[in-house]
Amino acid sequence: MDAQSRGRADDIDPADQWVLNPQTGNYELRLSDSEEHSPAVGDSPRVPRGRSESAAGEPRPGGRRRAPSPESGEEDTPPRDDRVPGQRSRRAGGNRRPAEPEAPAGRRKRKAKKSGKRTFLLWTSGVTAFLVVAGAGGAYALYRHFNGNIGTVDVGSAGNKNVTSPGPMNILIIGTDKRTGEGNEGYGDAGSVGHADTNILFHVSADRTNATALSIPRDLVMDIPDCETKQADGTTKVIPGTENERFNTSLGQEGRDPGCTMRTVKELTGLSVDHFMMVDFNAVKELSTAVGGVTVCMAKPINDSKSHLKLPKGESKVEGETALALLRTRHSFGNESDLDRIKVQQQFLGSMIRQMKSDDTLTSPTKLFKLANAATKALTVDSGIGSVAKLTTLAKELAKVDAKNITFTTVPVIDNPDEPTPVTVVVHPTKAEQLFETMRQDVSLTEVAAQKKAAAAKEKSAQEALLDGARAKAADVRVDVYNGGDIDGAAGATVSWLQLEKGVLKSTNKANAPAKTEKTTLAYAPDQADQARTLADMMGLPASALKQGTEDAEGLEAMTLTLGADFKGAGVAVDAPAAAPTDIQRASADKAVCSE
Repeated sequence: MDAQSRGRADDIDPADQWVLNPQTGNYELRLSDSEEHSPAVGDSPRVPRGRSESAAGEPRPGGRRRAPSPESGEEDTPPRDDRVPGQRSRRAGGNRRPAEPEAPAGRRKRKAKKSGKRTFLLWTSGVTAFLVVAGAGGAYALYRHFNGNIGTVDVGSAGNKNVTSPGPMNILIIGTDKRTGEGNEGYGDAGSVGHADTNILFHVSADRTNATALSIPRDLVMDIPDCETKQADGTTKVIPGTENERFNTSLGQEGRDPGCTMRTVKELTGLSVDHFMMVDFNAVKELSTAVGGVTVCMAKPINDSKSHLKLPKGESKVEGETALALLRTRHSFGNESDLDRIKVQQQFLGSMIRQMKSDDTLTSPTKLFKLANAATKALTVDSGIGSVAKLTTLAKELAKVDAKNITFTTVPVIDNPDEPTPVTVVVHPTKAEQLFETMRQDVSLTEVAAQKKAAAAKEKSAQEALLDGARAKAADVRVDVYNGGDIDGAAGATVSWLQLEKGVLKSTNKANAPAKTEKTTLAYAPDQADQARTLADMMGLPASALKQGTEDAEGLEAMTLTLGADFKGAGVAVDAPAAAPTDIQRASADKAVCSE
């Protein structure tokens, strides 16, 4: 039995089976006309005659059996034995709300205080909606219904982290170009096995105060690593990696599963991916419709003959086919590249987040039901979060992040230099690693109060530690760079960064150092102290890294910079928290922007 079939039998909308209990503040499922509200917290439950239970949980005559909870390890979560209001029939005054209980004499009724910190991510929004609805008693039928909607993939060791474990959490959102579903056959390659078409790595900070949503271009060329996949018969197959492939082939190609895409993201960013959520075209259509449409803004009128997208200048509300057309089109924005389409997708997701936390959604049982149903149908996840109970726990963690502290950005890239007419991209030689290190160090792209305070204290300490004195101009700094660390090509990348980003044109790549070293050092002559201070500022070197030579060293043409194991990447401070490049693409989930 499910909520939908039961409701329709009495001509009752499934969503109308939920009402707000003024005593508890929760939405509750009305199981029959005779049931009343659940008791408020602290009240003694009133058990109807003939419905009592024994201490062991076995029903006495006329009673109901109490089913096990998800925490007990069993599959299904039963309803509590709470009493909820009777169902409203549409036929005879059924739309009237039950009378609220009168307040005790001499005591004024107080309005429930609304929380302003509920935030949602698009692909988990329906799960969070379920959390709001199913948090009330009597959710057993819905639990089974939603649980049966979710598809799962066993990715083995690619992602096993408990969502409540301490530390940062990384969730990979994969939007595939698979053409299954009604009305989707005409989109692009009808025979596609489903590649990683849209990819967002959602990094949630350890303290859950902020998150970074990193978009990964599908046309990014990189090495796809070897991938261990689980087969239908239970065996394991290793799919060999390939060099210089587009990122989107990390899924579908050669039988690669989402675990392969997770490993490819780790190869690219150095961040371990804990879980994945995968959706197809239907998800966009169904979720945007279930939430009642998503408000978007166009900087100019749109009339795209290829995607059939027509939108006026200014704000519009899109859903269904129109929402999908907006996310798929790239000929109406910017230079018609996938990178500009990513910006539009980020703006759409930000608007969806704002819509999901609005009172218009949170107070509507109809929207919550439809959204939870659509989201669970659309989702395919790893087995580590492959149940409503686990997704609800995940939703609770994500709901701790305020929307104003969610920042969208994109992997910094450049045109592929190996193509005469570039159609693909490669990672930026310096900016990409800076951004990845920022995320690896769990530094937010949106400053929060605690981060500001810690950064200020760190900066003050670093400034006090540096040698006092004059600084040379960047053009006057001479330095030879050696690689004594663990990153291949670090000396060359550093020289490129110094020359292109900092104007240190008199820097030279000396390749590998004679031996490996733990710490980065800068050796200089006494008459090069001003140059050393300038380079130390640029590199974020501590005072302990500066090694002044003797008087005999005077007259040397260049200082000697030896990169050690503590070196994290070109442009990444050696002895300070990582900082993302200032000129990368960013967008806030809390601000509306018109697509150009």
